[in-house]
Amino acid sequence: MRTKQLFILLLCLIMGLGLLPSCKGGSGKPGASGIVFDSIVARQHVPLFLVSDTALPYSDVNIAFTYPKKFKNRKSLTRLQQIFTGTFFGEVSYDTLTPRQAMIHYLEAYTNEYREIGDMYKEEKAKLGDRGPSWYWYWLQHTNKVLYQDKALLSYAVEYSDYTGGAHGSYRITYTNIDLKKLVTLTEEELFLPGYYKPLTERILHQLMHEYQVEEPDSLLTHGFFTIDDIVPNNNFWLDDKGIHYSYNQYEIAPYAMGVINVMIPYSELTDILIPGGIVQRYIRSE
Repeated sequence: MRTKQLFILLLCLIMGLGLLPSCKGGSGKPGASGIVFDSIVARQHVPLFLVSDTALPYSDVNIAFTYPKKFKNRKSLTRLQQIFTGTFFGEVSYDTLTPRQAMIHYLEAYTNEYREIGDMYKEEKAKLGDRGPSWYWYWLQHTNKVLYQDKALLSYAVEYSDYTGGAHGSYRITYTNIDLKKLVTLTEEELFLPGYYKPLTERILHQLMHEYQVEEPDSLLTHGFFTIDDIVPNNNFWLDDKGIHYSYNQYEIAPYAMGVINVMIPYSELTDILIPGGIVQRYIRSE
């Protein structure tokens, strides 16, 4: 109870609650989606132990959650907030909570998980003496941002990076695309005709070959890619009025050092596999 009260008080002090006009987020037609966004920001040091000692490990936590505050009617807004909350915090259980409740619950869960390694720190500290294990100083950065919006479509990214010991931190980016008329998320199956997988794979591969200036698929291996078989549609994409943008996270198709690999396929190269009358043709290609 004490921990929960502490987090509630802390969040009340650090929440940034200014309204962010929808035209501020992403490209597309400003204001066309009719969404007004708000945000909750949490910045704090989470101590490994419940003592006030700056010499002991802590986790540097920075979270900025942008979510819809106004949209059409209450039912539509609730559904849109569910999608944002569930995809940001990464668990279906969160989408039944308000954005503020979800943030408090998330911080509590993160803190509890971090403090589970406290005994391990004490054991290693006893072995290493004054030098101490430096890898218990963690950090977490978690944000989201709108990439594209119009009257029919909203695409946004969730970025997550952390350090939990080891040689380096980790980073990943995931995307969500929402049909604003049906208020459902979009996958490849909602965009492409059956049998799309092979031709889409070929176009992604061709685009990578173009970007890395090679003439044969196997030549990509000399640039650091693991295998050609790894380069396939992965449902991690966002949409705008020009094409579909895929991202492959670290270690997915290439080493950590190559970072996130981005590939954009113009709609003009996908006309034969797009669903006729689907959201891409109805709401983007026609504009």
